[in-house]
Amino acid sequence: MSAQVPAPRTSPHDPLPGGVRGLLADWSSDQRAFKVSWGKAMMWIFLLSDTFVFSCFLTGYMTVRMANTVPWPNPSEVFAIDIGGHPVPLLLIAIMTFTLITSSGTMAMAVNCAYRRDRMNCAKLMFVTAWLGEVFVCMQAYEWTKLIVSEGIRPWGNPLGAAQFGSTFFMITGFHGFHVTCGVIYLLVIASKVLRGHYDISGNYQAVEIAGLYWHFVDLVWVFIFALFYLW
Repeated sequence: MSAQVPAPRTSPHDPLPGGVRGLLADWSSDQRAFKVSWGKAMMWIFLLSDTFVFSCFLTGYMTVRMANTVPWPNPSEVFAIDIGGHPVPLLLIAIMTFTLITSSGTMAMAVNCAYRRDRMNCAKLMFVTAWLGEVFVCMQAYEWTKLIVSEGIRPWGNPLGAAQFGSTFFMITGFHGFHVTCGVIYLLVIASKVLRGHYDISGNYQAVEIAGLYWHFVDLVWVFIFALFYLW
């Protein structure tokens, strides 16, 4: 019986492949160096690009607000809701923040269940996370309706103070709300696959972890929006 001869190891001094193969080798060098899957690597690249976008939006908002000579509306008054005839400052925003932070916890538990191959609990927790995200979007829609109908705030004007308040608020919170909505759809798709046992065939539940990366990013962005828009 003849012994198998192991394939020769690639020396670091060997010439690199050229053409398309060389381009692909260069593109995948970081992915191979950090030993991560393509799905996770692409999600990190997407989140990094999204970080730049949100950073530009929030930096522009801070610049406009500090440079504006017209008084900026008081968040405690603008975002107050009436409870028993008395305005309660930032109550709705506090509930929205609590809802989103709670969803981050349920998503982390879903990823933990995925690591343990607990298919049913993983799917349930992902559905709960998606439901909490939907509740957040509904509360944001209520907030927008109140500002537009009751307060008369528009993207091009604001009777309570600086006109730029409406444009920056609706643009940034709307962009974040769009991310949450896409995340809810994303989680529902992955959770449905988990529930049907789609990932049991390969035994690889990394799709749940990748979805968790996106959801935790959305939650983290809201912390900055909450601090800059509602507490500043």
